[in-house]
Amino acid sequence: MIILYKLFLQQCIRTKEVWISLLLITLLGVIGIIIGDKHLERQEDAIAEVKTHQKQHFDRQVSLHNKDLGLLLYYTKFAYVNTVNSLAGISIGQADVNPTIKQITIKTFEAQKYDTDLVNPMNLQSGNLDLSFVIIYLFPLLVIVMTFNIVSEETETGTWNLVVIQARSKLGFIIAKLLIRLMLLYTILLFLFGIAKLILNLPLDTHFFWMLGLSMLYIFFWFTLTFFIISFKKLSGFNASLLLSIWLVLIILLPAGVNAYVSSKYPVSEALSTAIAQRDGYHVKWDTDKLATIEKFYQHYPQFKKYGYPIDGFSWLWYYAMQQMGDDDSRKQQNALNKKIKLREQTSKRIASIIPNMHLQLLFNQLAGTSMSQQMDYLNATNAFHEKLRLFFYPKIFEDKHADTIDWNQFKPEYYDVEVNLQPMQSMIPLIIASIIMLLISIPKMKRL
Repeated sequence: MIILYKLFLQQCIRTKEVWISLLLITLLGVIGIIIGDKHLERQEDAIAEVKTHQKQHFDRQVSLHNKDLGLLLYYTKFAYVNTVNSLAGISIGQADVNPTIKQITIKTFEAQKYDTDLVNPMNLQSGNLDLSFVIIYLFPLLVIVMTFNIVSEETETGTWNLVVIQARSKLGFIIAKLLIRLMLLYTILLFLFGIAKLILNLPLDTHFFWMLGLSMLYIFFWFTLTFFIISFKKLSGFNASLLLSIWLVLIILLPAGVNAYVSSKYPVSEALSTAIAQRDGYHVKWDTDKLATIEKFYQHYPQFKKYGYPIDGFSWLWYYAMQQMGDDDSRKQQNALNKKIKLREQTSKRIASIIPNMHLQLLFNQLAGTSMSQQMDYLNATNAFHEKLRLFFYPKIFEDKHADTIDWNQFKPEYYDVEVNLQPMQSMIPLIIASIIMLLISIPKMKRL
């Protein structure tokens, strides 16, 4: 048996095309890991810099505006950091669009909520070549290259009749050839995850092995799919064309179709209306009676009513009341927008549960802390951080405190820890079911060959 498997392995890797494909997928995987490492390095450098920058920023603002705390806090920014998960080096996800660090003032939060870094739009359009891209998009192509002619090659070269006569089991013969190829790809996959562990300094925790296990299940699914196609015993050209068509549908057309469906079903017109409501909520207050603005502010914060109604001339109480109205007047649109985004995410997950590549991409992003839902959780936490700053500084502004009465050393960059809410077996079930269905259909057909 060992000799037989050795012969199958030699037959598998005897052509230059297979060697080139194996080397290319390995090279692209390593490049993807290096790109992921550079992404993590940029994020970590930015986090390291913000620690020093924030202290210098505070010192400069205090020296310039010591006697006017309201003006000082107009400019002063406080850092809230989304903790970098090292698995993001494998699956960058939303992290290439959304910033890791939010630097916010105590002014209206909605105007700052979706601020992002300046990034070349051409780079965003092409995306990053991370390891998850190699696994989800390119490994299936390698599976097709290595398996499409397992049976048809035997029939086209006239050796299938010899196999029928000599092999104890035709099904066992075909499965053995597939297993050799599966083990070869698993070896490359393990090698790439080993490289990723070393370069990205990944901990050997549950999430790491979970991601590896999902990748192995995904590759196994593609083997069961090719097993199903070759069970029809068609010519090599037909098998290759059909498998490539399936790859195109699963990898390109279906995700694009799902995205178009979700976008049309849940249009986020609230994104524009929220921005308009926020701007109007603040800007029209310049021409609104000051007493009405301050009264609405006290309805939101009744604990500050003791500071009275300073309506003659300019006052920071009135100014920050205007800022608060920007958030309050857009609250309805904000809630509607958040609801739409959550519905989009939920709908995408439900549809993706029957599309293996989409399902795996969403799981990778979730494990790496780079999914859309986790980004929304971070923004909600940033909102709470912003509110905490307001409640701390408002009394001091309204009481005309000087900046040097505040211990600015207490304000360090704060960190948000991303939560991963996934159940291992539940996440694997769609891939397992899809593979089992392919096998249950294919094995009876293959036995009749």
